Amino acid sequence: MNLTTTFLGLELRTPLMPSAAGPLSEDLDHLKRLEDAGASAVVLHSLFEEQIEAQRQQLFGDLEQGMDSYAEALTYFPAPTRFRIGPELYLEHIRAAKRALGVPVIASLNASTNNVWVDYAGQIQQAGADALELNVYWIPTDPGLDAAAVEQVYVDILRAVKARVTIPVAVKLSPFFSSLAHLVLRLEAAGADGFTLFNRFYQPDLDLERLEVTPNVLLSTPMAMRLPLRWIAILRGGVKASLAASSGIHRATDAIKMLMVGADVTMMCSALLRHGPRHLGVVEQEMVRWLEEHEYDSVRQLKGSMSQQKCPTPAAFERAQYVMAVANAKYA
Repeated sequence: MNLTTTFLGLELRTPLMPSAAGPLSEDLDHLKRLEDAGASAVVLHSLFEEQIEAQRQQLFGDLEQGMDSYAEALTYFPAPTRFRIGPELYLEHIRAAKRALGVPVIASLNASTNNVWVDYAGQIQQAGADALELNVYWIPTDPGLDAAAVEQVYVDILRAVKARVTIPVAVKLSPFFSSLAHLVLRLEAAGADGFTLFNRFYQPDLDLERLEVTPNVLLSTPMAMRLPLRWIAILRGGVKASLAASSGIHRATDAIKMLMVGADVTMMCSALLRHGPRHLGVVEQEMVRWLEEHEYDSVRQLKGSMSQQKCPTPAAFERAQYVMAVANAKYA
């Protein structure tokens, strides 16, 4: 069975790969285990804009030490190891992953502004990353910002990154746009080589005893795949860029559905956190079994066969099926 696929111009052995979220990509041993389990590529954890800004502020403070003192005060400078903060360690993690792994390594930048942090995109490429996932994690809360202004932020960030790298760049988007298809086309025109659908914004909770806002991280369930399933089906055929499905992919059948609507790859996180890296191999075996039972020769034969462009009932992905779905709903 031929499971090969292409994502961001990279030829991959299978469409199964871990996503950037989660701790599995932060440790080199975990990355090796993911590769051994069958990962066709790895997406590293994100380097956050805040980490880069924190390094700049700390470096500035360190360099100011003793600046008004005598020459002997040069001994006040911190040891060189003090300068190896998050971003520098991230670059070394990329280098180590490239030395240790035989599959493509995709780095991830998480940002919300177009600022000096984009210089690190070039350093990520120099460190050896095969591609870059640009994770724009931003919730606009200013009521004075209209939809066009919000979209422009994404376009500006992408253009700034693309000006510094030649490796492929995928943009990880949230579904919360007034016209998602329009934004995807704008980003593709601005140079996006691919899209990851979708980003999950983790919702905070309240601690009623301590009266504090607390983080609340919930692992996904297969129900979460419905939204990217729908939008990949709608976008496939309308864009030339690669499409990665993320959120809610736990089983081989989940991955197969995503491929049918037009995804080039499927990314897993929660399922791997629950079951461990070996789950990738289980999903691959189940995928091969399903394809053989249904007389498919390859993933490429399957891909996009149920997208909106090829579906005999394209309205099923739009509002027309809403009334039918509601009418057929039954109480438990």
